[in-house]
Amino acid sequence: MPTILITTDYLNPGDEVDAYLTGLGFITRHDAMRGMRTAEQLVTALDGVTGALVANEPLTAEVLGQASQLRAVVRTGVGYDSVDVAAASRHGISVSNLPGINANAVAEYTIGLLLVQARDLAGTAAGVAAGRWPRRDGFELRGKTLGIIGRGAVAQRVRPLAEAFGLNVPEGLPLEELLRVSDFVSIHTALTDRTWHLIDAEALATMKPTAHLINTARGGIVDENALADAVLTGRIAGAALDVTETEPLPSGSVLRGVDGITVFSHMAGQTAEARRAAGIEGAHELVAALAGHPAHAVGGPP
Repeated sequence: MPTILITTDYLNPGDEVDAYLTGLGFITRHDAMRGMRTAEQLVTALDGVTGALVANEPLTAEVLGQASQLRAVVRTGVGYDSVDVAAASRHGISVSNLPGINANAVAEYTIGLLLVQARDLAGTAAGVAAGRWPRRDGFELRGKTLGIIGRGAVAQRVRPLAEAFGLNVPEGLPLEELLRVSDFVSIHTALTDRTWHLIDAEALATMKPTAHLINTARGGIVDENALADAVLTGRIAGAALDVTETEPLPSGSVLRGVDGITVFSHMAGQTAEARRAAGIEGAHELVAALAGHPAHAVGGPP
């Protein structure tokens, strides 16, 4: 029977997704992604696999070229920049994502990061843990301006939540003007060749010195060296990042130890509700893709 590889770390043998797939006659192989894997490890994991429900593994042309039985890949999330879609298409492999599957979770989390920055919640908690009793003035969200970069499902969910807090959320502004007028800039766009280091030194220099950057999208959209320098020199006030260019965050990252920059562990979409939806919808999409009828294909056989 066809074998399905499952690498998403919150999907486990015997769970709802596993029961659904095995009930249809598939053999499941769980190999949870925790940390990065080498190309050789990925090739081994994909050996004999027909379909895969995957996390953020780098499915490069090299890896896909050696996955001789693989016919469909489904990302249990929205971003699929870790998959070489063009290479997959050349090898007859369908690639799907799950657009909007965790939009509500990420939108709520984004508002949480605004509050973290506005009230210095992370710094205050760290101070108390270290034996101090810091009581700094923060500022309220009401009346401030939130610039949203992106127009997808998460961006659309963030807007009404932000407006409920009394934030102004301008629409249709060119990027330079959006950066110039915003008190917070929140990134909700895909990582592509066009958006790689979209927020670079020049973009950061356009922002208010009191502004904060929020990123729950992809780490590569922000030039981390430029960001660290901008916060250290006071060109912007700070940043809250749920994603980084390399994950987990390396010990030598320039982001470490910068007062005003808070880094979290890529958890914006990690709610029980979003995980369950992603697992079930991902399994349904994989079954459909293997039957030749994917609903959310981003690439496939030519």
